[in-house]
Amino acid sequence: MNPATALATVLVDELVRCGLTDVVLAPGSRSAPLALALHAESRVRLHVRIDERSASFLALGLAKRSERPVALVCSSGTAAANFHPAVIEAAESGVPLLVLTADRPPELRGTGANQTIDQLKLFGPAARWFAEVGVPEDRPGQVAYWRSLACRAYQRAWGPDAGPVHLNLAFREPLIPDGDTSWCEPLDGGADGPWVRTRVAPPPVALHLPPTRRGVLVVGDGAANVRRYVAAAGMAGWPVLSEPNGGGRYGDHAISTYHFLLGMPEFAEAYRPDVVVTLGRPGLSRPLMSWLKRADEHIVVAPDLGRWPDPTRSATQVAQAVEIPVASGDDAWLHAWRQADQVARAAVDDVLDASGMSEPRVARDLADALPNGALLFCGSSMPIRDLEQAMRPRRGLRLMANRGASGIDGLVSTAMGAALAHNGPSYALLGDLSFLHDQNGLVLGPREPRPDLCLVVVNNDGGGIFSLLPQAALRDPFERVFGTPHGVELAYAVAASGTPYTLVEEITDLPKALRGSGPRVVEVRTGREANAAVHARLRDAAHDAVRGFLAG
Repeated sequence: MNPATALATVLVDELVRCGLTDVVLAPGSRSAPLALALHAESRVRLHVRIDERSASFLALGLAKRSERPVALVCSSGTAAANFHPAVIEAAESGVPLLVLTADRPPELRGTGANQTIDQLKLFGPAARWFAEVGVPEDRPGQVAYWRSLACRAYQRAWGPDAGPVHLNLAFREPLIPDGDTSWCEPLDGGADGPWVRTRVAPPPVALHLPPTRRGVLVVGDGAANVRRYVAAAGMAGWPVLSEPNGGGRYGDHAISTYHFLLGMPEFAEAYRPDVVVTLGRPGLSRPLMSWLKRADEHIVVAPDLGRWPDPTRSATQVAQAVEIPVASGDDAWLHAWRQADQVARAAVDDVLDASGMSEPRVARDLADALPNGALLFCGSSMPIRDLEQAMRPRRGLRLMANRGASGIDGLVSTAMGAALAHNGPSYALLGDLSFLHDQNGLVLGPREPRPDLCLVVVNNDGGGIFSLLPQAALRDPFERVFGTPHGVELAYAVAASGTPYTLVEEITDLPKALRGSGPRVVEVRTGREANAAVHARLRDAAHDAVRGFLAG
C-alpha cells in the first residue's frame, strides 16, 4: 500500500471511531487519498461542494447544530485559504471543526511548484490547535502516531473550549490506491473504540450568589445550560433578557422588548439590578450593552475560564457555573418588568400590524408561523436584529446565527448545514446581500444529501442596516458606498440552480409561501428608507407607552 493511502485510511477510520459522522469535501487532486478513503467509508455522511468557501460554511452549520465535530477537507493552495472566514467564525463562536488540508511535500515548498503555498499555521490563532502531520512513511510506529493524533485532534475540537483544529497533511505521489494492501504493521485500530479514550471532567463547583429578588438573567449567543438557568431565574423572580439566538426567550419571565426599555434612560436608571448574570455572548442591542456597563455586580458564566466574553469590560466575577438561589420577598421587581414589557409589546405590535410588508413585521410573523420543532437560522446583520426587536416569546423554536464574527458571508451554506443536522423542518431569514454573497450554497450535486430548508430572503436592494446608522445622513456618497444597490433579480439567480422560488407580495401570504419540502427560496421585497421609518416608529411608540407606565 502506498503511504498516502495508508495515512488517509487510518486517519478516517480513527476519526469515525472517535464519533465523526459528517464530512464536507471540496474536490481536488492532492487531497485524493482522503477523498477516496471517505467515499469508501460507509459510517460517515459525505457532503461534496465545488466551492471551498461554501463547503466550509456548510461544515460550520453542521457542527453548530449537531454540537459535534465535523471534518472539512480540501486540496492544497488557495483552496485552504478559502476556509479562513468559516474557521474564524468557528473560533469566535466555539464551533468544533476538524480542518484537514492536503499539502505538497516539503521538497516542493518554496520552489514555485504548482498550487503550493505556505499552509503551516495558515489560520493563525483562529485554530485552537495545529499539527503538521508529516509525510507518511512505510515504517513501524506510524499507525500509533496517526491514530493518537486523530484522537487528540477530535477531542481538542470538541472542547471543553470547542473550536477549529487544523491538521495539515503532506502527501507524496502516488495519491491513489495501487492495488497492494500490504503494510509493515497492522493498520487496524482497537475493536472497542478509539485509540485514546478521553474522560469528561466532573462538573465545576458553582458560585453561590446571595439571595436577591432584584436580579436579571441575560442570555446571548452560544449560551450553555440555558434551560437550567432560565428555570432558576424563574424560581428567584428574575426577568430574563434573551437574544433570539440565546435560546431563553420563552415563558412568563421573558422580557422581549428589553431593547426599547433599556433605550430609555429613565427606565434603565430606575431598574438597575443588584446583580446581572450573563450567559453566552450578548451583543445585538446597544442599549443592553450600555446598561451592562452600569451594573454594580455583573457575573459572566463561562464554561472555559481561559476565554470569557466581556465586551463591555463590566464583569465583576467570572465563573464556570452559578447557583441562583430562591429569594424570599414579593414579586414587585418582576411584576414591574413584565408590566413595562406588556405595554411596550402592545405598542410595538400595533406599529407592526400597520406597517404592511416591513422587515420587522416579516421577522415577527415568520417566528410566529413556524411549527414547533423547527429551526430558524438568522442572517447576522438586520434579520437577527429585527427578530430581537420584534419577536414575541415562544417555545419550540430553535434559533441560530453566525454571531461569532458576525460576517454576512457563507450564510446560505451555513443554513444548509444546520438544516442537514436538524431533525425537523428548517428555515432561514436572510438579507439580499447575504444571499447574493453565497449563491453557490444553492448548488447541490445530484447525489448530495438535500436538506428541508426554506430560505426567506428580504430584498431591499442593498445594505439595509446602513440606513439605520449615522452614515445615512451623508446623502451624496451614501447610496454608492453604503447602500450599494445591486439591481439583481433574485428569481433568475435562484433559477440558475433549479431551486424552487416564490415571491410574496402581501404579508398575509407568507405562511402559505413557507410550505413545501427540500431547498426552496421565498423572496420578500421591502424598501430601505421605509424600513428605517418603521424602526423609528417602533422606538417612539414603545418609549411613549413606557413613559405612560412609569408615570403611573
